[in-house]
Amino acid sequence: MSVIGRIHSFESCGTVDGPGIRFIVFMQGCLMRCKYCHNRDTWDLDDGREVSVDEIMKEVVTYRHFIRASGGGVTASGGEAMLQPEFVRDFFRAAQAEGIHTCLDTNGYIRKHTDIIDEVLDASDLVMLDLKQINDEIHQNLIGVPNKRVLDFARYLHQRGQKTWIRYVVVPGYTDDEDSARRLGEFIKDMDNIEKIEMLPYHQLGEHKWEAMGYEYELKDVGPPKKETMDMLKGILEEYGHKVMY
Repeated sequence: MSVIGRIHSFESCGTVDGPGIRFIVFMQGCLMRCKYCHNRDTWDLDDGREVSVDEIMKEVVTYRHFIRASGGGVTASGGEAMLQPEFVRDFFRAAQAEGIHTCLDTNGYIRKHTDIIDEVLDASDLVMLDLKQINDEIHQNLIGVPNKRVLDFARYLHQRGQKTWIRYVVVPGYTDDEDSARRLGEFIKDMDNIEKIEMLPYHQLGEHKWEAMGYEYELKDVGPPKKETMDMLKGILEEYGHKVMY
């Protein structure tokens, strides 16, 4: 029987959530409360629509030629994909059976390293992990939850030798300072499973979703980081031996 998942939406030709052209499934539900979230409408665990793995795969295979030709694949994103690990596991297994690359895009806020978590990771050719802020005080202010689970999950990926890309959102006033960059660099400097760090400049593209849902967008007065800031942070992170891109 095909596993049922609750999704927000999917994108058939994504180009920013993993290598190549990707079929991206945005899972419904998230436990983090990022002030800059551009998918505010994915938080509620009970929203979205139910689909089966078979239904999603019928869509995926219609794009198989474009996916393979570009070196792409499928990505499970969100919301937070790991809140529905059984669905992601079976989705990824079905994709791999078709010779399609799989990518898990996660915030790493994992409660326990259970067997199902390992099963998802076993079926993940690549993990994209958000490390939002190593300073826990700032993390709790910006993200709404402590970062211990996230850092433990990052260590677990290293322990497994899991191929990983790190994503770091540069938010002026929260993550754009030298200390924050050096904390990140120190934390991941010995993690040889990390292929690269992707620095993502903060943007306000999700503000309208907050307002449409009747919520205040707290960062409406925060603009994108300057190129000089991005270059400075890139230089710092490169000192710790990793490839850094933005």
